[in-house]
Amino acid sequence: MAIIATKGTLDWAYPPFILASTASALGWDTSIFFTFYGLLLLKKEIPSEVSPLGNPAMPMKMPFGPQWFQDIEWPMPNLLMAGIPGFEKVATGLMKKTFKNKGVATIEELRELCIEADVKMIACQMTVDVFGFDQSEFIPEVTDYVGATYFLPVAKDSDVCLFI
Repeated sequence: MAIIATKGTLDWAYPPFILASTASALGWDTSIFFTFYGLLLLKKEIPSEVSPLGNPAMPMKMPFGPQWFQDIEWPMPNLLMAGIPGFEKVATGLMKKTFKNKGVATIEELRELCIEADVKMIACQMTVDVFGFDQSEFIPEVTDYVGATYFLPVAKDSDVCLFI
């Protein structure tokens, strides 16, 4: 399996790690190519937060209070989220609390699971250069810092290729 991870927000961080760890558990040779904002998922400290952009009317569940209160879906329109200073931090905290309450692993735990399962973590060198990162900012398990010409044959030869 070849996965191209392009986003670094909290909600977009889960799919590549869940799919890669599952594929590896099935015995598949699995690689993730982290490019553009997805590259942030390889940093030693993952700075992922919930973003209202691209998530119109994102349903939000409250991770506290009586069950009837937790069961309400609170649609959060982009205008509301973008207009309230600090809302992204609040939404991130609520989502992380909800994940914890439901027994969902953290992004860091899922990434570690992928590392233990020998998923190849590949960084886009062009993105590293464009954003001015240094390789020392990333986890040591990054196997390669390469460009598209390296990864495209990996994707071509895979049975499953996903763009996330």
